[in-house]
Amino acid sequence: MHKVFRSVMVLLEWLLFIAASVIGIANGAVNQYAWERISRINQEGPYLGIVVPNSFEMSPLLQSSSFVPNNKFPYIDFAGRRFRIGRVEDKRVIVVMTGLSMVNAGITTELLLNLFKIKGILHIGIAGNANPELQIGDVTIPQYWAHLGLWNWQRFGDGPNDELALESNGDYTRKIGYLKFSDYNNNTRDDNLLNNVWFQPEEVFPIDGYPEIRQHAFWIPVNDPYFSLAMKLEGMELGGCVNSTCLPRTPKVIRVERGVSANVFVDNAAYRKFLHSNFNVTTIDMESAAVALVCLQQRTPFLTIRALSDLAGGGSSISNEAATFAPLAASNAVEVLLKFISLLNLEIQQICEKLLNLHSFFNLIIIFC
Repeated sequence: MHKVFRSVMVLLEWLLFIAASVIGIANGAVNQYAWERISRINQEGPYLGIVVPNSFEMSPLLQSSSFVPNNKFPYIDFAGRRFRIGRVEDKRVIVVMTGLSMVNAGITTELLLNLFKIKGILHIGIAGNANPELQIGDVTIPQYWAHLGLWNWQRFGDGPNDELALESNGDYTRKIGYLKFSDYNNNTRDDNLLNNVWFQPEEVFPIDGYPEIRQHAFWIPVNDPYFSLAMKLEGMELGGCVNSTCLPRTPKVIRVERGVSANVFVDNAAYRKFLHSNFNVTTIDMESAAVALVCLQQRTPFLTIRALSDLAGGGSSISNEAATFAPLAASNAVEVLLKFISLLNLEIQQICEKLLNLHSFFNLIIIFC
C-alpha cells in the first residue's frame, strides 16, 4: 500500500512538473525564459518608465553620460519592443521606444506597466506648436492632455442643434465642441459637404473600476506632484543653435495648460489656430494622449515633456523649422528630463531627511518624558 501511494505521488509530481512546464512555455505570449528575466529585473524595482516615440528622440538620452545600462540585464526584447534597463541620474529606469502613433504608444505603455514594476511614467519627445507666442526649441510641460482624433462626423444638413447619431444612447456628446468645415471655405460662406465633426471623450476602464462599466475622459491631468515639481525647471539654460543656425532667443522651459494628440501630423495653420483659440492648446503630437489614457486607466502617475520643433502649419519667421530644429528640440527634451529626474531624487532625499528629523524629535520626547 505504501509503495502504491509513493508511486501515485511520484506520478502526480511528474504531472505537475509537466503542467508547470507547459504553462511556462505557453504563459500568454511570455515564455518561461522571458518571465524569469522579467522577475529578476522586477526584484530590483520599482522603476521610472521613460517612454519615447522615435529613435532620434531617444538617441540623446542613450548617448548621455547620465544613462547607465544595467550590467546584468541591459535590455529585454518583447513584442517587438526593446525595454532598456538602467539608471538615469542614479534612479532606476526602464526606457522603451513606442514608434509613431496613438496605437503604438498605447500598446507600448500598457506592456511596460503590465510587465514591470513601474512607479511613474515620464514621456518625452518633440511636438508641433499651436501657440505663436512660443518658439521652436522651447520645452513644454502640459497639465492636461486630450485625444482629438475621436470624432462623430455629422450628416450633411444637420447642425449644432441636431442630435448626433447614437447620442441618445449615451455613446456620443455635443458638450465638448465641434469643427465646422465651411468656416474654412475660401472667400465663401457656402455650406461644405464635409459638414461638422464633433470631438468626443474616450471610454476608459480603470483598474479600480467595475469591469465592463465604462467611464469617459477628455482632458486627462498629469500627476499633480510631478507638475508642481516641474515648476523648478523653468529658468533652465537650453541649447538654441544647430551648427551655425541659431534661434532668435534662448529656448525656455514652460508649463502650459493643454496638449492634444491624434494620428495626424498637423502641418496646417488653420487647424493650428482653431486648436489654440477653441481649446487653448499649445502642444500638438501623435502619442502623448495615448500614454495619458493608459496611465489614467492603470492609475499610474505620469508627466509629458515635449520640445517644440515647429509652428504647426508654418508662418514662423524661422526657415526650415522641423527639418532643421528637430534634433535640437529632441536634445532639449532630454536635458529637461534629466534635470527633472535629478529633482525627483533631491525631493525624495529631502522627504527622507524630514522623516529622520521627525523620528529624532519623537525619540527626544520619549527620552525626556
